[in-house]
Amino acid sequence: MSSETSPQSPARKPRVAVVFGGRSSEHAISVVTAGAVLRAIDRSTYDVLPIGITTDGRWALAADDPERMTISDRALPSVEQLTDSADGGVLLPVTPASREVVYTEPGAVPKALGEVDVVFPVLHGPYGEDGTLQGMLELAGIPYVGAGVLASAVGQDKEYMKRVFLSFGLPVGPYEVIRPREWDTDPTAARKKITDFAGEHGWPLFVKPARAGSSMGITKVDDEAALDEAIAEARRHDPKILVESLLRGREIECGVLEFEDGPRASVPAEIPPVSAHDFYDFEAKYIDSASGIVPAPLSEDETRRVQELAVRAFEAASCEGLVRADFFLTEDGEFVINEINTMPGFTPISMYPLMWEKSGVSYPELVDLLIQAALRRPTGLR
Repeated sequence: MSSETSPQSPARKPRVAVVFGGRSSEHAISVVTAGAVLRAIDRSTYDVLPIGITTDGRWALAADDPERMTISDRALPSVEQLTDSADGGVLLPVTPASREVVYTEPGAVPKALGEVDVVFPVLHGPYGEDGTLQGMLELAGIPYVGAGVLASAVGQDKEYMKRVFLSFGLPVGPYEVIRPREWDTDPTAARKKITDFAGEHGWPLFVKPARAGSSMGITKVDDEAALDEAIAEARRHDPKILVESLLRGREIECGVLEFEDGPRASVPAEIPPVSAHDFYDFEAKYIDSASGIVPAPLSEDETRRVQELAVRAFEAASCEGLVRADFFLTEDGEFVINEINTMPGFTPISMYPLMWEKSGVSYPELVDLLIQAALRRPTGLR
């Protein structure tokens, strides 16, 4: 019997690598999320290894310092502020034969940092939430928190997310897609496609990147004159853009969490209109800290219906771990699903943890449930 498992020496604690930052426009929000998760992880139960991914894609050993992972005086944090060396890097294993993480620096002998039992990826947007990181972890055979490759990719691409929802009979609002080749080869035809859509559904429209989050790159467009600027802003984040009609009604969110007996829905929340903003954009969410109403003032029937739809969306996209599902409750009393987030905002002011707190699951309990679910779940086909 090894010393690690002998009666005289208890088995080591599971080691959690919290991976954050990344190359997307949501880098700073990922850092803030990581700070909240690092504060919440029970250090008597888990060992923790913070790994930051810089804005240029370097994996770095980051300081375990949640106090530096906050938005302070409207200044956004970054991984670069949390690393000591601009040259050192972290290497995860690339085969299931080992879960050893290695730290390297030019001219130095690589340093083993020990094995990792589970990865808690709190990256948002492309190169992290879109299935790319999940695919790497699958190849390495390392369990991880949250959705798998397919669900992550579907959850990141709003066009294919809507196609999946429609195929499962979920209510989706009117939308149009402009793919990169359409705009690059014939912008006039692409623009007409949007104005024809507006002619059918009316102004204003929302023009947004098809594969971004945290309300990055979204513009509310009131008329054709503002269209080109909105398209340019969306394409700054993603060459594929999505155009949606305005759905008049209330914005309702609902969290889904995977328990041992299956997914369950939280109490829903409502995002009220923000007077200083046209819609619930990045500034409203993270800089001005606009808050939602939890639980949402809904009837019992409305609450039940949105919870059922949230779980159906979770299952339709083959999600795992957690999802925040966003809806509109239209003026005629129907719920329309707008999108899901497979790694929703997890900051202290984010709606997902607030909804679960009001549902009886505290933030530390939520983090622990997600880690335990990941440890139970094998990698590979499942």
